[in-house]
Amino acid sequence: MTTDHEHDHGHDRDHDGLRDLVAASAFDAVTPAEKETVARHLDGCAECAAEAERLRETVRLLDVPPGEGAGWEPPPSRGPMVEAEPDHVVAGLFRGRRPQWESPRPAATPVAAHAAAYAGSVASLTALLPHVYGRWGYDRWKVPVVHDWDVQSTLAHLVAADEQLALALGVDAQVPPSPAEDGEPWGAYWDRRTADVIRHERRHSPERTRAAWAAQCAALLATPEAHDPERAARAVELMGMRLPVADHFTVRAFETWIHTDDIGRALGIPVPPPPAAHLERLVRLAVSVLGQALGPAVPPVRFTLTGIDEWTLGAGTGPVRAGLVLDPVDFCFLAGGRSAPDAVPHTATGDAAAVRDVLERTASLAWL
Repeated sequence: MTTDHEHDHGHDRDHDGLRDLVAASAFDAVTPAEKETVARHLDGCAECAAEAERLRETVRLLDVPPGEGAGWEPPPSRGPMVEAEPDHVVAGLFRGRRPQWESPRPAATPVAAHAAAYAGSVASLTALLPHVYGRWGYDRWKVPVVHDWDVQSTLAHLVAADEQLALALGVDAQVPPSPAEDGEPWGAYWDRRTADVIRHERRHSPERTRAAWAAQCAALLATPEAHDPERAARAVELMGMRLPVADHFTVRAFETWIHTDDIGRALGIPVPPPPAAHLERLVRLAVSVLGQALGPAVPPVRFTLTGIDEWTLGAGTGPVRAGLVLDPVDFCFLAGGRSAPDAVPHTATGDAAAVRDVLERTASLAWL
């Protein structure tokens, strides 16, 4: 005879075991048998049924397939890319053919201004991922992207990176935890956590990883902090940075965009930069972090990001010793570790050593 306690315990096991399947089902990332299992579970679990409905709404908002429309102009290239002849489509898959992104700009989940850049980056990556499947069934999830990651591992890394903010805002983790060790520096924990998440996701299909990432993004964008500037004003420390929650959303937008660009380049598809208002939010936060990292030891440098603003970095007193001008997108690629200080396009005047300090310190901020 089954007791109520045993029944409840069994339900908890089923609930925990099916959480991933519920998310995957919302994104059509399950087999017919798994779909039936989820349907039976939802009939008897109001909590999962509500979660499934919320995820289906997320799919409607975020899952924008490629369609007809005016293409975007690609951003300036960070390096040469081979262009296949248009009639050699199969060769283009392997030689870096650069098809135009033909989707209209994807719709982003409506949120407050401080979370809009993150919502936009999520929408852009959501629109890019269908291109991973390539043509005629050729699966490009294993295409090398950055570091030693393929497309699936890069997406799993984003699951781990977004998780830090998600947990701070009360969102359940998508992957079993990696308990912190006593006295472990945040950098060591972060390296171990991202490796654990990638290892966990590699045991699943790429589509399941896509569903886990999308579900976590949706949950973050549904938090009160994504909609209420007052709630987002409280400071929390994540990955060694103590910032208001609003700024942590901006950090997440920055990393999501950089990795979207990584995946786009791996697939031979130009990814547009964020809209101007979002880009400005990203660079203003990055310049603020850069200024704190430089401190007063560097001679004053007039730092200009074209079309956005001008700052004086370094020592707060004394005459300006140098001038440095960068394009905002180039600055972001430098801060994101995708350009080298001696290779990023820039205009410099005055003290060459002071300029080099600013460029090298910008590059040292990268943890992506």
